[in-house]
Amino acid sequence: MATVDNYIFTLSENVTRKPVSYKTRYGINISADLYLPKGLNESDQLPALVVGAPYGGVKEQGPGVYANELAQRGFAVLTFDPSYNGYSSGEVRHLSSPDIFVEDFSAAVDFLGTRPFVNREQIGVIGICGSGGFALSAAQVDRRIKAVATTSMYDITRMHAKGFGDSLTDEQRAAWLDSIAEQRYAEFEGNAPALTDRGAPIGFDENTDDIGKEFGEFYSTPRGYHPNSITQFTMTSAPSMMNFSILDHLDWISPRPILLVIGEHAHSRYFSEDVYQQAGDEKELLVIPNANHVDLYDKTDVIPFDKFEAFFKDAF
Repeated sequence: MATVDNYIFTLSENVTRKPVSYKTRYGINISADLYLPKGLNESDQLPALVVGAPYGGVKEQGPGVYANELAQRGFAVLTFDPSYNGYSSGEVRHLSSPDIFVEDFSAAVDFLGTRPFVNREQIGVIGICGSGGFALSAAQVDRRIKAVATTSMYDITRMHAKGFGDSLTDEQRAAWLDSIAEQRYAEFEGNAPALTDRGAPIGFDENTDDIGKEFGEFYSTPRGYHPNSITQFTMTSAPSMMNFSILDHLDWISPRPILLVIGEHAHSRYFSEDVYQQAGDEKELLVIPNANHVDLYDKTDVIPFDKFEAFFKDAF
């Protein structure tokens, strides 16, 4: 149940949470939360993690659930709102971009690696859902990231270009791009930016498609609701996602390790299975029995925190 400040979990008494901000190389001011083990000594050198939100999510949701748990296990953990979304800056609002969302991870490493209590040689990243693809992409070219884990990973660029299950036809793609082209004219002439349909429907019922219902049960109910998480992006963002693939260099991550965590019944599991096939030698695919895609956002009895702790501590 969301709290008054819209965090969907209760902060552990063994953890401190501090709001922080910093700029990306694009000049976007990122709104973030830094989670630390309570009682941190000034001389401590902690391993550190960046946790990215699902595509359309914000730091007060799943990323905070992960950070709250992993800070209790001795990590400094940073969660953030993606550029142009949440409390981070950037106009127009709800823009998305493959390059900018990948940069968000490297900017988070910039911040953590300059904290006196962080061991800059022990920084890893976790990407949930869409952030899983962006985290892997960042690790391809940012060698400061020493290990990368994903949960319920989506490759958003592949999803836009090919549709769910790679089912988008050439005719459907062309029609969508033609519609976006007309919207660009309208916005250039002064109309408000149009948003895509809501990914997590409000007022879902038994007639709602299974994937929409699953997202709705999280984002559109007290379980995961946050006013900044509307699960919509500007319509004119879509061509960038279609045009630029983010996971063409997965082999560059090796020998740094990759952990891919998926639910047994996740509609998205094929994204992680394909990454597993394409990645280098240091990789592991962990299937959580009976879990779906969204279960791994917030269900602390399902998320494999023991595995995450062991994976990163072994990697460092």
